[in-house]
Amino acid sequence: MTYDLNDKVVLITGAAGGIGAATARQLYALGANLVLTDMQQSAVDKLAQEFSPSRVLPVALDVTDAAATKAIIQTTIQRFGRLDVAFANAGISWRSGASTIASCDEAEFEKIVEVDLFGVWRTIRAALPEIIRNQGQVLVTSSAYAFLNGLANAPYAASKAAVEMLTRSLRAELAHTGATATVVYPGWTATAIAKVAFGGNATVTKMNEVGLPGWLRRAIPPEQVALALVKGVQDRRPRIYAPWRWVPFSLFRGIFGVLTDVVLSRHKEMHALIQQLEAESQR
Repeated sequence: MTYDLNDKVVLITGAAGGIGAATARQLYALGANLVLTDMQQSAVDKLAQEFSPSRVLPVALDVTDAAATKAIIQTTIQRFGRLDVAFANAGISWRSGASTIASCDEAEFEKIVEVDLFGVWRTIRAALPEIIRNQGQVLVTSSAYAFLNGLANAPYAASKAAVEMLTRSLRAELAHTGATATVVYPGWTATAIAKVAFGGNATVTKMNEVGLPGWLRRAIPPEQVALALVKGVQDRRPRIYAPWRWVPFSLFRGIFGVLTDVVLSRHKEMHALIQQLEAESQR
């Protein structure tokens, strides 16, 4: 049966822009009440202006703060009486450019993992009692990086692969409760995080062009991801891909991974670009 989003209460982390904001608009159009969270109160306040005040709660939240995340769940219950869907979407990548494992700033590497992996874990953990009580849904933004080599973006890629397994494990553990969990796999999406590979950094952009064929690296708008995501929520799908061209790579990831690792180990032009990127990172 289709999951009716009308009057459901949905929490979105990383809601102020990109996939989060686009999804909020789609959910609102289907009658959902929204709890919008992001790092800056001004950012979620701006998005909330698009919606009726009676159906939206904008709150600043750092998802690495477990106590604050749990407090948001209680605030949600106080305001709307329940929580039905938690969308753990908040994520970050390199602040400027990109780096290899050997040349990156260690603190920044760990910060990315803290937000993209442990921030998701803390969101899930805080929301889970309500999700189970209401036989609701948890959605987690993973990435095509769950099955694509993450060179020059290792902390982000590693975190996205990790939250994929976290969500798959959760779905199995929830099966007897009536609640569900879904992995969302966006491909290249026109957001601030992806900008570095699309002209934001010349070296990374060249690596993207050299490493992937044109048809595979085309960025899609966040609205396309949001449409797929909402349809997936309505159907309680275990996996949501956007765009669909990434599905074969996920299904055949074992073979794909072996082949791409071999190619990258022998790709002289990519090797030169990695060395160039490391030199830039150390300036």
